Amino acid sequence: MREVIHNFLNANPEEKRKKLFLMLGAFVGAVGFIFLTYYVFVGSKHITTDNAYVGAEIAQVSSSVSGTIKEVHFKDTDIVKSGDVLVTIDETDAKLALARAKAELDKAQADLERAKIDSERREALAKSGSVSAEEVTNSKNAFKVAQAIFDAAQAAFNQAEVDFERTIVRSPVDGVVAKRQVQLGQRVQPGFVLMSVVPIRTLHVNANFKEVQLRKVQIGQPVKLTADFYGSSVVFHGKVAGIAGGTGSAFAVIPAQNATGNWIKVVQRLPVRIQLDPEELREHPLQVGLSMQVDIDVSDYKE
Repeated sequence: MREVIHNFLNANPEEKRKKLFLMLGAFVGAVGFIFLTYYVFVGSKHITTDNAYVGAEIAQVSSSVSGTIKEVHFKDTDIVKSGDVLVTIDETDAKLALARAKAELDKAQADLERAKIDSERREALAKSGSVSAEEVTNSKNAFKVAQAIFDAAQAAFNQAEVDFERTIVRSPVDGVVAKRQVQLGQRVQPGFVLMSVVPIRTLHVNANFKEVQLRKVQIGQPVKLTADFYGSSVVFHGKVAGIAGGTGSAFAVIPAQNATGNWIKVVQRLPVRIQLDPEELREHPLQVGLSMQVDIDVSDYKE
């Protein structure tokens, strides 16, 4: 080794230059070979992005009836189960409406029974000629009217019963309460958004890949993910659930209008939805909006 170094140091400048170029060429070739090998066996079978965020199908809880808020049982960040009572609306008006509907239904039922008996009696008397055909027809029509009134009263009673039950607002899913807007004593109308519930056990990830990366992406391919929240020590696993029907810019409030003369091509990003493993989410909960690192394995790609 000493002899090689000694010969190199004592060589003339021209020979030194040639040897340096040979060494540089050998180094560049080795690096290129390493990168080529990595791309063929690893890089070409994976696509990655850090432009990814946790998302969820957030459940908006709204009022179905009007009334005054009597009780609010949960606040922001509270964990709720499906069926838990979130809000109670004062049921006084709904209870009175239900009582009125019940009275109307009872009256309609009594009128219907009386019309039915009268119609049957007149039909029986018509056989002996005691009543005219016109009276029989009138009694049948009266029975049909009473039946229609009873049906309407039954529907009104059912609606009043539903409205009474809707004074108790329950959580539609398991999750965490967010964006609570309702306060005790507040008067609400049908459709007023009371709060939201984020289903943290059924979260997904929206990964925005460049359009040039998506040729080999297919539904069902395995995905590995890491969250900035936990770091690289926690690896989540999921599957490609679907690819969006358009780019983010296409669905923007004011989409770009690229006219001739000022058009500049920009590589677009397309959202890819990735479904996460519920068991892993149970062990390491995530929140909506957190940043994720995504790696899709496309080695099973088929034309």
